[in-house]
Amino acid sequence: MILKINEHIELKSIQLRDAPEIFNVIDSERETLRRWLPFIDATLTVADTEQYIQSIESSPLSSRDLVFVIRYQGVFAGLIGLKNRDLNNKRAEIGYWLSKVFQKKGLVTDSIKGLIRLAFEKMDIHRIQIKCAVNNIQSKNIPRRLNFILEGIERDGELLADGIYTDLEVYSFLNKKR
Repeated sequence: MILKINEHIELKSIQLRDAPEIFNVIDSERETLRRWLPFIDATLTVADTEQYIQSIESSPLSSRDLVFVIRYQGVFAGLIGLKNRDLNNKRAEIGYWLSKVFQKKGLVTDSIKGLIRLAFEKMDIHRIQIKCAVNNIQSKNIPRRLNFILEGIERDGELLADGIYTDLEVYSFLNKKR
């Protein structure tokens, strides 16, 4: 699946052939990314990234995470996806990460708008949530900018790479057309 967000941003369903590109960014920005992304320390080779992609592809289609490569002017910039999809309750969570080279250009904000359209218009999703570490200012500014509602704090919601738990702010956005 390809989602054309605007003239510069395109979301493409993740594929095995994306693994080297994804891994190269992870490997070159390891210290920056690992602060908020616990999986970075376990991603040591391209094969680890390939295994992640294969785990997505082998999941049942009805509950599979929909992970997209973010391309900015054709260049790999990061990943974004609809994860933890619960079709019975018509809800999903959006997760994302972006290479530092592409931050502060509105890529994630615009990509989330595209995923919301997909989820609400094509997938019959009613509720989307985003969770952000309470100290990750850049990340939590995104749902705020998009008028997500802060619902509360998930205490010790994620174990970070250094073995320290962090609280997560939980934001939601509802499909008001339902």
